[in-house]
Amino acid sequence: MSSLELKNIQKFYGENHILKGFDLQVQDGEFISFLGSSGCGKTTCLRIVSGLENQTSGTLTMGGEVISHPSNNIFLRPEKRQIGMVFQSYAIWPHMNVFENVAYPLKIQKISKSEITNRVMETLKVVELDGLDKRMPNQLSGGQQQRVALARGLVARPKVLLLDEPLSNLDAKLRQKMRHDIRKIQQDLKITCLYVTHDQLEAFSMSDRVVLMNNGVIEQIGTPDQFRTNPETSYVKEFLQ
Repeated sequence: MSSLELKNIQKFYGENHILKGFDLQVQDGEFISFLGSSGCGKTTCLRIVSGLENQTSGTLTMGGEVISHPSNNIFLRPEKRQIGMVFQSYAIWPHMNVFENVAYPLKIQKISKSEITNRVMETLKVVELDGLDKRMPNQLSGGQQQRVALARGLVARPKVLLLDEPLSNLDAKLRQKMRHDIRKIQQDLKITCLYVTHDQLEAFSMSDRVVLMNNGVIEQIGTPDQFRTNPETSYVKEFLQ
């Protein structure tokens, strides 16, 4: 597990000011959802934490260690951050079977074959795909493909797991099951998790706390109950209607 702190994070793309002084502290083992409409900065936050993007200014700390601070020329490369990521598009390779897809992050780390086998099979069991390790992606349902992506994000035993709209391509019934399953896996593994969604039901049913974003700023941070009982701004009230 690992805590995270984002302090005064600013992000510009040319003249576009995407994040405007973003501040957030995430505790070990906490499940945080970034909620908001398209273009509000949710995915940009995730990409900065992952190292796929660097902030324009501000400090990113993980487990008490500064891992990104542009003005001090500090930037820890993505592969060094011990972070898993699950994308909206699944991003699993069609020419690899389930085992090979999940094993890929471990092969990059040059882990022994026996250890790779043990960890892949263990992770497939966690996501309820045991027995499907030889299947090709085109032989899997959408939900099974998403579980492959989740297993690949978990197999390297990351300190933090990032999920970017991971359920948006699934039908409503399967989304409901996957919400429950992801939350249970996260709690069982006690892993710190950041989850991007535009779906209120998803955010409020899965999260310890929700970060509601609007145009690059945080409108409110709180538990689902705090949002329901004490919306802090007119934007929050209107968003929740």
